[in-house]
Amino acid sequence: MQDGNEYRLQVEEMVESMPPDDWHDSLTAAREFYPFWVKDIKTIATLNLNSGFEVKPIDWKPDLISLKNLTDSLETEKFDTSENWPLKAYAQALRHEGADQALVETRIKLAKIILMRLRGAPDKNNTAYRTTVDLTLPLFTIKQNRRLFLVVVREFFHFWTGNPEAASMVLQDTSGNIWL
Repeated sequence: MQDGNEYRLQVEEMVESMPPDDWHDSLTAAREFYPFWVKDIKTIATLNLNSGFEVKPIDWKPDLISLKNLTDSLETEKFDTSENWPLKAYAQALRHEGADQALVETRIKLAKIILMRLRGAPDKNNTAYRTTVDLTLPLFTIKQNRRLFLVVVREFFHFWTGNPEAASMVLQDTSGNIWL
């Protein structure tokens, strides 16, 4: 089996060499190709049984906005109960794992950006979440910030979907590079 970290590094390098408007489609293709690259026969067989890939792209994109405008609005933005629940659960899980207050605050701000960008999505599903993430990534022009955002994307997703095992998935990634 191939090394997933090597694949992620190659995807990161590829994506960074192209215009940000092309990132979403390129990341989608890279995600779909991954099981073939690692020779994951079970996943490939499942794709074959379930009519393959989802080829209909979501007909929605989050509003165009700068990262500065997003972060400036974080202080005054109101979040409803369905948004506050995963935020609070995420913060609690981070604290339970020993994260200091600065780390918790930073990650919650990044999770709030995800939630703000998801507003207006026709459906609150995996596809909308992934689209939101892919179209938010280019706003992070500093590589380390983009990588941290991706860590939060991975961790927060489980809280956003209400996964009962979500708390066990925080502070587990040490790669600093999880494009897929």
